[in-house]
Amino acid sequence: MSDAVRTEHSSDDKIGTGIPVGAVLRAKIGWIEIRCDDAAITQCYWRKIEPKVVVASPLAEEAKRQVAAYIEGRLTKFDLPLAYPGTEFARSVWDMLLRIPYGETRQYGHLATLLGKSDYSDARAVGTACGQNPIAIIIPCHRVVGAAALGGYSSDLGLTAKRFLLDLEKGQGRLF
Repeated sequence: MSDAVRTEHSSDDKIGTGIPVGAVLRAKIGWIEIRCDDAAITQCYWRKIEPKVVVASPLAEEAKRQVAAYIEGRLTKFDLPLAYPGTEFARSVWDMLLRIPYGETRQYGHLATLLGKSDYSDARAVGTACGQNPIAIIIPCHRVVGAAALGGYSSDLGLTAKRFLLDLEKGQGRLF
């Protein structure tokens, strides 16, 4: 993972044209929309339908190449500059997500404990931060599960995307 992480980003449209800078990738279960500014990836989301046209950039094309390699099972760690604005707590959760190894999961409560929190509402706060993750897949919120169930996943595809990614990382076997 690149050490380049910013907590704010500039407008993600191409010099005032209103057309987002990014890339679109077709995957088995849906579309992946990647957005960036001049220096960092700012968004990555699953979509049910093909996103609108975007203006390509070298960074967006590199992100698309890496996400495609990941989806094809040829990449286990991303090396991209990221910018993810959010609350201090949310950013601390997203930073932890980046350290969960490929093919492994952690529980919401475990992450809360690592953050010095210990009750049920703190585990829910970790879940909320995971749901607010602006760079899904690359910041692997899908690797966080509940104590007795899969947990949630914020995307147009919901838990279908989470199961797909967990299965992918387990080599098509069930990770959870």
